[in-house]
Amino acid sequence: MNETFYHGETVDTVFRKLSSSANGLSGQQAEERLKQYGPNRLTPQKKQNPLVMFLLQFRNILIYVLLAAGLVTALLGHWIDAWVIVGVVLINALIGYVQEGKAEKALDAIKDLLSPQALARRGNKQVSMPSEELVPGDVVILQSGDKVPADMRLFSVRDLKIDESILTGESLPTEKKSDAVAADASVGDRSCMAFSGTLVTYGRAEGVVVETGDNTQIGRISTMLGTVETLETPLMRRLEELARTLSIVIVSVSVLLFLFGVLARGYSLTDMFNAAVGIAVAAIPEGLPAIMTITLAIGVQAMARRKSIIRKLPAVETLGSVSVICSDKTGTLTRNEMTVRSLAFSEAIYDVTGSGYIPNGTFLSDDRQVDHQSIEAIMAIARASLLCNDASVRHHENQWVLSGDPTEGALYVLGMKAGYDPEAERDEWPRIDMIPFESEHRFMATLHHDHRGHARIYMKGAPEVVLARCATQRNAEGDGNLDLAYWEEAMRTMALQGQRLLAVACKEVDPEKTGMDFSDVDGDLVLLGITGMIDPPRQEAIAAVKACKSAGIRVKMITGDHIDTAKAIGTMIGIGEGRHAMTGSQIEELDESELEDAVLRHDVFARSSPEHKLRLVKALQARGHVVAMTGDGVNDAPALKRADVGIAMGLKGTEVSKEAAEMVLADDNFATIASAIEQGRTVYDNLKKSILFILPTNGGEALSILFAIALGYTLPVTAVQILWVNMVTAVTLALSLAFEPAEANVMQRKPRNGDAPILSRFILWRILYVSILLMIGTFGLFLWYERAGYSHEFSRTVAVTTLVILEVFYLFSSRFFVTSVFSRKALTGNPAVLYSVGILLALQALFIYAPFMQKLFATQPLGPGEWAIIISAGIILLLFVELEKFMIRTFFKKTDMQ
Repeated sequence: MNETFYHGETVDTVFRKLSSSANGLSGQQAEERLKQYGPNRLTPQKKQNPLVMFLLQFRNILIYVLLAAGLVTALLGHWIDAWVIVGVVLINALIGYVQEGKAEKALDAIKDLLSPQALARRGNKQVSMPSEELVPGDVVILQSGDKVPADMRLFSVRDLKIDESILTGESLPTEKKSDAVAADASVGDRSCMAFSGTLVTYGRAEGVVVETGDNTQIGRISTMLGTVETLETPLMRRLEELARTLSIVIVSVSVLLFLFGVLARGYSLTDMFNAAVGIAVAAIPEGLPAIMTITLAIGVQAMARRKSIIRKLPAVETLGSVSVICSDKTGTLTRNEMTVRSLAFSEAIYDVTGSGYIPNGTFLSDDRQVDHQSIEAIMAIARASLLCNDASVRHHENQWVLSGDPTEGALYVLGMKAGYDPEAERDEWPRIDMIPFESEHRFMATLHHDHRGHARIYMKGAPEVVLARCATQRNAEGDGNLDLAYWEEAMRTMALQGQRLLAVACKEVDPEKTGMDFSDVDGDLVLLGITGMIDPPRQEAIAAVKACKSAGIRVKMITGDHIDTAKAIGTMIGIGEGRHAMTGSQIEELDESELEDAVLRHDVFARSSPEHKLRLVKALQARGHVVAMTGDGVNDAPALKRADVGIAMGLKGTEVSKEAAEMVLADDNFATIASAIEQGRTVYDNLKKSILFILPTNGGEALSILFAIALGYTLPVTAVQILWVNMVTAVTLALSLAFEPAEANVMQRKPRNGDAPILSRFILWRILYVSILLMIGTFGLFLWYERAGYSHEFSRTVAVTTLVILEVFYLFSSRFFVTSVFSRKALTGNPAVLYSVGILLALQALFIYAPFMQKLFATQPLGPGEWAIIISAGIILLLFVELEKFMIRTFFKKTDMQ
């Protein structure tokens, strides 16, 4: 069945097509339809076998490289290191396995939104029944507090308001009616429909079920979640490219070396096999995956301290390459709390400060604060707002909490800002009777008596309705004739600011009057003024959007709200200032290519459905952008999952959105995203610094072996010694770079190109340059001691120690890409570097002087003279690297080569 059809049909037509009536279905009809349509629940997605999910974690070329390294290490008989490598592989696979199934969790969370019970009419009798048993054609009764159990076409409505924010993003409950709407109306404009999973906040209604289970709006989102493709993160793509390149290079060099040694130098097959194995072990960065995982984990901890909870490790790095943030409006950029922002009177318009339900604020005229208590118009409309009101606001656990309708809450707070005590006013002017708000007449009126013999009627409602019942307006000198032209212009000005308008009027009546009906408010009312209210933007969001722009990140607002409201909020926040906004219906008219062009031109998108949000994210990704999507509702979940980084709200967000996202904001603060992006960029910098440190080590080792074979010399380091160097430097020196603080210009750079390789030309040059320096120092000192008549064991001990000390000096230089290391801050700014150097030196001393280590690694003790020469080599290497940085800063005029 197609739900889209029913909102455009009359009630009689809907009943006829469903073969039902206002009396509901008979038991037999319901039973037959239950067999035909199935239970009113979401079809569970097929879950993957846990073992298969685990094994799939190994389907990565980097994992193959690591397993090959483990196999080579095992063939060398170094079982401890082999098990360490295998352990790294298993840990990485376990992390991936735990993070797998995010979509399944999101689908499970959606199921919790469905109402477990429903009040239905079967055979003209009301029955309470499990919502799973509802079928198309059933008649369901809705009342305040109910969760809608299925998609329904309403046919009897009394003051019904439904909170549809999880589907549409609307900040206010939607007023419902039974009249049909246009067939092409968006979900947010289908006022004659009630959708499964939404919440009834006010009133009562009856409706006929038209869609159940997977065919509901919630069901369609569930289906979309199950089919949305989760993109691979930029980091994962780059790591695969790096691993593929390393694999090709390592295998090629090992084979060529083997052939060269056997054919050109006449080495035995056994010797060359050992040499080829040594090259492979030297070139494979065994510790790199572990270092990357730990660096990401440290980033997760740092972000958690900043109220950003990361659900998937690579998302930390992905944040650093975000170029576009697509944000929902309600509750994300705004407070999701209605606030009166302006008051229009016959002689002036005043602004009201403050936001949300905190009763603190001032009244301004031309940006200057006024003494509002001396202005009768302000005090009169503030009192009316308190008395003609069913809401209340109370202070609870350090925050102000609303009970009732958000619009009435805003008016209640207006009265408190004016200085009124709500309880005292209601005691002074007790309510005697009322006409409640109904969608048919669109106003609320109340009758009040004070204790001095006065009686008064207050009314609030839609401006056009209230104005039609007013004969006069309140002026400073007294009541005068109603100036409709003035009020229309004032309302137009306020509406262009995205404000929701309510008119307030009053009427003095006979003190003997104790009841009221519609005739009492049919005319002769005095218009007090018009209130303009809005769901205000978060102040911190305004600053965050500005910070994102300075970082080269474009912010787009995608909301289900009305276009005027969206444009006004966007202008206040700094999104899409002065540019045309697009609506969901306009998005539907565009093909994929046209949408890709449009999404680059526009920053505000209103009346957007889940499908629209998903298409917009895909369009941005098709143009090469790395997209972060924020949201808090069910309607955001598909786009959250598709985005490169899905960001859910932790406080007001649904469980569906949290499970579909990679990151959750613990404070629902858009400003936290800017902080998270800064941390993401820092993490990526630190990952590149780790690569920039680790790969030259492998390069220096491999080049030393290559030159030894090419020149016909003994290998300067053995494969087992190489494993020692790689292991101890990775877990000490390389790991310390994960704690590097952010560089000064991290938020002034443009976003990285998501397709750029992790090994840029600058990184490749630095790796080659430092590899050669390490090779010269290591191989050079080995040859020196060999020719001086020292044993192979002693010369190799010198070579291994030289390699370690050279890496210590290079570590300090690696802390900055091109900035000089010769400053106090540069040398001491990261305590982890000093700690790691101390630990490494202790381990190296154990390697050289401990008898059991001498036996295991074939080393011999070194004297003070050897240490002096080795440290001098380290200083020379540091000077050469810093000279290269100086040349880059001088000739390339760049302060950052990241």
